[in-house]
Amino acid sequence: MTILFIWLIAFVLIAYFANQRWHDGVSRGLDKCLPGVMRSHGENRYLWVGALAVLGATALVNPVEILLVALLIGLIVLVVMKLADWASGLSH
Repeated sequence: MTILFIWLIAFVLIAYFANQRWHDGVSRGLDKCLPGVMRSHGENRYLWVGALAVLGATALVNPVEILLVALLIGLIVLVVMKLADWASGLSH
């Protein structure tokens, strides 16, 4: 139960500060990292703030799980890219 409270406090604080600093640098930092389709325009602000808060709070409370999930997602993306490359090679 203590971990839940720590996670909730971290989530609220990260969401609050990311929302406050959105125009001062958070959106620009995201825009540098993301492709054009996913850029943080005004309509996506709260979605990105929530996503950053969830990732940040989870990274603070369970850093090993975040690392394992990131590795798993990376492996899945690699396999999907290889399969897509292989499938596009068959169509030529």
